[in-house]
Amino acid sequence: GALSAEFRIAVNGTSSAAETQVQNADRYLFSEAGILGERVPVPATGVTLSGDCRPCTFNWSGPGAITFPRGNYTISYHVPVQENHLSVMFDQPYRVAVTLPDSLEVSNPALGMVSLGAVVTRTADNRTIITWNSTRSMEIRFYDREREDLFYFFANFWILIAVVLLLPFVLTWRRK
Repeated sequence: GALSAEFRIAVNGTSSAAETQVQNADRYLFSEAGILGERVPVPATGVTLSGDCRPCTFNWSGPGAITFPRGNYTISYHVPVQENHLSVMFDQPYRVAVTLPDSLEVSNPALGMVSLGAVVTRTADNRTIITWNSTRSMEIRFYDREREDLFYFFANFWILIAVVLLLPFVLTWRRK
C-alpha cells in the first residue's frame, strides 16, 4: 500500500520517463528541489492520468501542476534532465526507483552521486537500479563513460604536473 514513483532515464541522459502513484489527491505538481530546497516547477510532457475512471481527465493549473477529481491515480509523464542531474520532492514518503541504462553510471563519487538512503544495484544486463524505501526527496547525478575518461585524463595530467614540479625539490632534498 506504499506510494511509489519510478523514473527511467533515457539512454542519452537528457530525459526521464516517470510513473508516480498518488492517493486521495486532487492536484499534482511536477517539481524539483531548488537551491534552497524550495519547489521549482519542471516542464512535463506526455502527461497521462490513469485510475478507476474512463477516461481520466485533468486540467493544467499554473506552471507544472495538474488538477483532477480527488482519488487514487497513477500519473505518467516525461521530464527533461539537465546537466545529468535528477532531483524530485514528494509531500509524503515514497518508495522510489530510478533505472539508468548501461551507458550511464553513478559509482564514481567524484563524478556521480545519490542522495542518502539509496541502494544501488547492478542488473545482469548492466543497468543500474537505485531505490529508496521511504523518502520525501531523492537526488542523483550520473555521468557517461566519455566524461569518466575525460576525468581520468585530466587527473593523470595534473599528477604528471605535480611530479614535474616536485622532482627538483626531492632531488635537492636528498643531497642535503
